[in-house]
Amino acid sequence: MKIVDVCEFYSPTGGGVKRYVDQKLEFAARFGHELIVVAPGVENRRERAGSGEIVWVKSPQLPFDANYRMFWRARDVWRVLDELAPDLVEGSSPWRGGWLTARWQSKVPKVFFMHMDPVAVYPQTFLGNLLGEELVDRMFGWFWSYLNRLNGFYDAALVTNPAMAQRFGKFGLKNIEVAPFGVEREKFSHIFGDTTMRREMLAACGLGDDASLLIAVGRHHPEKRLNVVIDAVTRAQAHRKIGLYIVGNGLIRKSVERWARKAKHVFVAGQIRDQHRLASVIASADALIHGSAAETFGLVLAEALCSGTPVIVPDAGASATFAGPGYAETYRPGDAADGAAAILALVAGDRAAQSRAALTAADARVFDVEQHFRRLFEIYERIVAERSTR
Repeated sequence: MKIVDVCEFYSPTGGGVKRYVDQKLEFAARFGHELIVVAPGVENRRERAGSGEIVWVKSPQLPFDANYRMFWRARDVWRVLDELAPDLVEGSSPWRGGWLTARWQSKVPKVFFMHMDPVAVYPQTFLGNLLGEELVDRMFGWFWSYLNRLNGFYDAALVTNPAMAQRFGKFGLKNIEVAPFGVEREKFSHIFGDTTMRREMLAACGLGDDASLLIAVGRHHPEKRLNVVIDAVTRAQAHRKIGLYIVGNGLIRKSVERWARKAKHVFVAGQIRDQHRLASVIASADALIHGSAAETFGLVLAEALCSGTPVIVPDAGASATFAGPGYAETYRPGDAADGAAAILALVAGDRAAQSRAALTAADARVFDVEQHFRRLFEIYERIVAERSTR
């Protein structure tokens, strides 16, 4: 089967989308498929990528992020799709890339891959605590109508977490399929926990190894609510010695550093590109605390469970699906006081017992990367077969 992924947010400079697409290129070949990625680029050109191919379509740069570009002329993308003649085409953006794919005139089946929940990322992040989640969703009914119109051009909508299937289905999306993301299990394990690493992280937070160590890992973006995470840790520090070690980089890095300077025992480590070091950081912490209620999967939470690391997560969205008894505590999204209570409840527990419970949950609930792509391509094969019988 020839699959074409019209991927608006694939960038040669890296990022989560590139990491995922590079994996997809590898596993497509393993499962006997040809995958071609169509992405916005500096110029029109084609290049081999493993057993697949990247087709760059000359496109303008996004004004607010030099790492990304945006498809512009529809006929340029349609011409490429006509030339490639795929068996299935995937649109992986709710914006222009998704519409260009949707409106390509062809009988080829199309799948709409929902990588994000824009209402949760922005309106819920900024207004949810003030107005309530249900009211914010109603206020953005126009967006759900927009999304439903777009989805109507596709044979299926694909999400990576059952919670997202339920949420999007509530607002009218049809033909939703679920293919949970997978973790590179060999790269995230409790065996990478290291007492020296833990001591170094606590020292960076200005604490000794008798304190509790929390980590936060992810993009520095408003949806991650790192201000709430820092506030929750600060409140919990009134009752217990706790350090917070923040890993990541992004749009609001300067704001995160400013919040950290105003707090105590909070250290901003920046991006950790060494995969083994990151795995050791996650496995060596007493818990991972997460602020986002807008995740469509929550990969870092899955990686934490595979590392035997307990989690503290909002009780909404995909993040909440990783919580369970014995290794997790939940709190109301954006509520620092409730977050502090969750922190204190978790760090009071037995770390070894929590680790065992987290590993058991990971074995039962977390896909590895191969399982994800097997599920994904099985869905695509079924869609192609169903279309051929119509």
